[in-house]
Amino acid sequence: MNVHIIEMPLDFGGKRHGSDMGPSAIRLAGITDRLEGLGHTVSTASVAKDIEAQEFADIGTNPKAKYLLPITHACSSLAATVEESVMRGEFPLVLGGDHSVVLGTLAGLHAAYREQGTRIGVLYVDAHGDFNTVDTTPTGNIHGECLAASAGYGLPELVNLHHAGAKVDPQNICFVGTRDLDSGERQLMRQAGVTVYSMSEIDRMGFSEVVKKVKLFFKTHCDVVHISFDMDALDPSIAPGTGVPVPGGLNFRETLLLMEEMAALNTVRSMEIVEVNPILDVRNDTAAMAVSLAARLLGEKLW
Repeated sequence: MNVHIIEMPLDFGGKRHGSDMGPSAIRLAGITDRLEGLGHTVSTASVAKDIEAQEFADIGTNPKAKYLLPITHACSSLAATVEESVMRGEFPLVLGGDHSVVLGTLAGLHAAYREQGTRIGVLYVDAHGDFNTVDTTPTGNIHGECLAASAGYGLPELVNLHHAGAKVDPQNICFVGTRDLDSGERQLMRQAGVTVYSMSEIDRMGFSEVVKKVKLFFKTHCDVVHISFDMDALDPSIAPGTGVPVPGGLNFRETLLLMEEMAALNTVRSMEIVEVNPILDVRNDTAAMAVSLAARLLGEKLW
């Protein structure tokens, strides 16, 4: 397989800076060698933030959508890169950056697949919902509004990024590991019809049963799957290098199993790994786990 690693060093979407160094940390953790060792051909591109101009460095005038201009500018560039990668038959592997980069990834995927009538499903592995809008956000941080916008809810500048309209049907979105939702986004998620396997559901059913349900979900809802993996889905006791840690998360074995089982579907065509913050990390452990997750999805097995 031709894997196109796309580095997206954007960290304007959240409160804590440092995730812009995430792609470099994952690269230093050996992702290229690991994937090439599995027999893949790997190419790498970096989408520049292009924030040298002063207006891009300003927080902006809307406190409910901070850094709107630099985020939309950068994510538009990312969308074009992802679209081109898909059209070349590659597997786009986007390395963030904060989770606002999903705006560009999904816009590029939708642009590439819509002409073919291909239905996109999204596995969103995240402690958070990222389903706020300017009407519900308690922070104004766009990394908490990005998935809602991709599903058609929120500011026109976000919803219509790269091309007009929603990039994914919310009923084709499945969350795993969720454990921190704002009241307004929870209500919108229910209204939109997304599927959520929270940590409470995992505790009730067991992780293997949740994985079975997730696989069935994607078999019946879509033609291709995109995995959007926020490293804060993991418990911060094992993955400290992330900007918005929430206790009570997934363990490393569970996430490796999830990636292996998703690989077995044979419909996963893209992935992004976000919110690796080396400033907060210990020995680059969180970045190393990100490498292992990508490797498991792309064919690595223990036996």
